[in-house]
Amino acid sequence: MEVTVTQRAEGDVIGVATADGALAGEEGELLEAEGFRADAGAATLLHVDGKRVAVAGLGEEIDADAVRTAAAAVARLTQRIGGTLGWQLDEKLPIALDEQARAVVDGVMLGGYDPGRWKSSHDAVEFERLAFAGPESDLANQPPNELTPAALAERAQEIAAGSPHLTAESGGPERLAELGMGSFGAVAQGSHNPAQLIVLRYDPPGAREDLVLGLVGKAVTFDTGGISIKPALYMEDMKGDMAGGGAVIAGIGAIAELGLPVHVLGIVGATENMPGGYAYRPGDILRAMNGKTIEVVNTDAEGRLVLADVLWYAREQGATHLVDLATLTGGMNTAMGDLYTGVFGNDDAWRDQVVAAGNRSGDHTWPWPMHRRYRRLIDSSFADMKNASVRGQAAPVYAAEFLKEFVGEGPWAHIDMAGPGFLRWPRPDYFPQQGGTGWGVRLIAELARSLT
Repeated sequence: MEVTVTQRAEGDVIGVATADGALAGEEGELLEAEGFRADAGAATLLHVDGKRVAVAGLGEEIDADAVRTAAAAVARLTQRIGGTLGWQLDEKLPIALDEQARAVVDGVMLGGYDPGRWKSSHDAVEFERLAFAGPESDLANQPPNELTPAALAERAQEIAAGSPHLTAESGGPERLAELGMGSFGAVAQGSHNPAQLIVLRYDPPGAREDLVLGLVGKAVTFDTGGISIKPALYMEDMKGDMAGGGAVIAGIGAIAELGLPVHVLGIVGATENMPGGYAYRPGDILRAMNGKTIEVVNTDAEGRLVLADVLWYAREQGATHLVDLATLTGGMNTAMGDLYTGVFGNDDAWRDQVVAAGNRSGDHTWPWPMHRRYRRLIDSSFADMKNASVRGQAAPVYAAEFLKEFVGEGPWAHIDMAGPGFLRWPRPDYFPQQGGTGWGVRLIAELARSLT
């Protein structure tokens, strides 16, 4: 979708966000006649002077999220019209005009996203221009028979091809073995679809040489739980267990498209977690790339095993500031639901910078604690640590403490995005469909911008 800025909103549809009673003139009279209330997410289509005007409510708390929700409602209301959407920014709102415009783009792209492109009767019409992009299919919604680890690596190559300063490469099981990635490699060995270590490097001119943003993503393209198999109910949602890796790939693509002057290294561990004759087992002891040993207690705690090697590799390759994104624990979903993610870190200032970037961008985050006394939870009688616990205590913190063993020296933040990364049920805002949300892409771009 092309985005332009004009002095006056023009298009096949004009979008307006309003609080109750804020519209005057003919629009206000029409709204009053039909009893329209400007609740958050409410929308209606008016015909005024030969123009179609889509009016959406902002509700009582007017902020960027309210604007996103209003724009999403307009996108859904007028989705079959297509053409040009003109949006009238309002200087009377308590939000800067540039932030309004950004929120509108977010809302139109996310709220107008249609996950049903695999339907044989799919005929959705999209807006071609937003005056004042149609959204690409979210990677997390692609079926696992299409989005294999190799296919995700190909997508990274396609994104890199669009920028002169971005490169992508990948390697399979032989590369994992060569690097000594015994933890990641164990998760991958039960699948017939080979794992991929995906590496993206963005090196633009004018970037600081003393800072390399390392972005690490878990991309389990389908997670059965392995031998510790998951319940059948909702297992189809496990195609979304690669949402963190997908966000890293798309986020670096966004950084390159924006031309931000910051060195970025992206490392994504892509694999399936499958049962089978070659699958790893509870009781196995694995040796990670950094030499530490891990007792496998539960093969469904596989994401942290993938990230263990990938985090160490990112630091080894020169990342000075690390962030990992992963749909890691059901405990985070239980605690924070589908709106906020939890952020952990070994450096409070870096953790807080990541949290602030997320909240500015609309990818909402919340800081979680880490304390040295949590370390006892991962103790093993047989190895340096174990990958799970039967206690059921502090599961998200447990996972973060495990990952901390593999981050090396320097600032690191861990984002557990199990709730917002893939929605089991639609949300009543700008995510009206279940499935992948693209969560993390906006955070990544905003974080990179804050480092320039």
